[in-house]
Amino acid sequence: MRYALWVAYDGTGFCGWQVQPNGRTVQAELNAAVYRAFGESTSVTASGRTDAGVHALMQVCHVDLNAEIDGKKLADALNARLPDDVSVLRSAVAPEGFDANRSAKRKTYRYNMYFAPRRNPLSDRYAVWIKGELRADKLREAAEIFVGEHDFAAYCASGSQVKTTVREIYSVDVVEDGGAVAVEVCGNGFLYNMVRTLVGTMLWYSLGKLSLGDISASLKTGNRSLVGKTMPAKGLLLKSVQYGSSLFD
Repeated sequence: MRYALWVAYDGTGFCGWQVQPNGRTVQAELNAAVYRAFGESTSVTASGRTDAGVHALMQVCHVDLNAEIDGKKLADALNARLPDDVSVLRSAVAPEGFDANRSAKRKTYRYNMYFAPRRNPLSDRYAVWIKGELRADKLREAAEIFVGEHDFAAYCASGSQVKTTVREIYSVDVVEDGGAVAVEVCGNGFLYNMVRTLVGTMLWYSLGKLSLGDISASLKTGNRSLVGKTMPAKGLLLKSVQYGSSLFD
């Protein structure tokens, strides 16, 4: 039987989502929890991979088990065997044909920054310090350019193997809270490092290091010299994954 999982994790101590030979990963911890709970060797599939240091508030996964269990109680069975930095917040029997990766319709990532003269150690675990003036109006000007369907080749890390670098962005919102600011990006899919580079480009424009013309040209030409830096992983959070219907009623 296939089950759906809503998983949250603090990515600080992980080398990303996907199992790898040398390094602690979220997928490996979930696989191990399934084995300890049910004695079954299986691979938990996620909506997509997150990189080392990236966090998730809502990573949606599926797992196939021979054991039959109340879908809502599966979360507790796994949490009893998971470390403190991973938790299954909800679980359910998956609908017919559900695939956590292929069935996803849209994802929303949130990137957290704070603008201040000096670094705040209490903010540093989940946000990136920017020593400069917050220009939220400038961030929003740059954000508008990314909405729609574009070729994001310039925003993809080198070495990525994908069939196409075209993606559709539904919204880019800038949310202010004092000196803290979050950029929330919703789209039908994302390339490797795409959100972190997109936010870095918005930031560079707000600081006067790029023009709006540079950003528009980067989307048309794929020229990586026209984009900003790739921001650190710790500021990035997978906020939600949507499937067109509710999985966890």
